[in-house]
Amino acid sequence: MDNLQFLDYLNSGKTVVARSEAHQCMHQLSIRAQRITAQINGRFCTPQKRRKLFAKLTNKAVPDTFTLFPPFFTDCGINITVGQRVFVNSGCCFQDQGGITIGDDTLIGHNVVIATLNHHLQPQRRADMLPKAVVIGKNVWIGSHSTILPGVTIGDNAVIGAGSVVTKDVAPNTVVAGVPAKVIKVIE
Repeated sequence: MDNLQFLDYLNSGKTVVARSEAHQCMHQLSIRAQRITAQINGRFCTPQKRRKLFAKLTNKAVPDTFTLFPPFFTDCGINITVGQRVFVNSGCCFQDQGGITIGDDTLIGHNVVIATLNHHLQPQRRADMLPKAVVIGKNVWIGSHSTILPGVTIGDNAVIGAGSVVTKDVAPNTVVAGVPAKVIKVIE
C-alpha cells in the first residue's frame, strides 16, 4: 500500500485493523513523521526552512503565510492541510491519520491536541483504529491546552476556550469552553 492508497483508505473512514497492511503503512509513515519533526524541533531554523520542512511532512504546498512555532509533533503528517495565515503555537500534537483541515486565519494556541483516531471499544478489537476527520473553519481561535476529538467540525469565527475538550461540532460564531466544551457565548 503506497501513501496515496493509504490516504484514500483513511479518508474513506474504514477501520484500520491491527497488524493489517494499512496498520503497517501507518507505522512506516509515523517513522517518517518522527524524522521530519525531529528536524523541525531539533535546532533553530528560519521560518522559511520550517515551512519547507512542514511541506515535506504534509507532502503538499504550504502557504508562505503559514507560521509554526516548534516543538511540533505528529504521527503521520501527510493528512494535514493548512490554509492562508494559519498560526500554530509551540507544543501542539496533531494525530492526523483521519485528516485535519485548518482554514484561513486560524490561530492555534500552545499545547493543543487534535486527535483523529479512536480505538475500537470491544476489548478483543481494542488495537483497531477508527479514523474521523477534524475540520477547522476560517478565522478560528483555539485556546491553549485544548483538545479536539475525532470527527469534530469547528465553524468559521468560533473560539475554543483554553483547556477545553471539544467532543461535538462547534457552530460558527460561537465561543465554547469547558470539559466537555459547551457554548458560553454567541459572537455578534
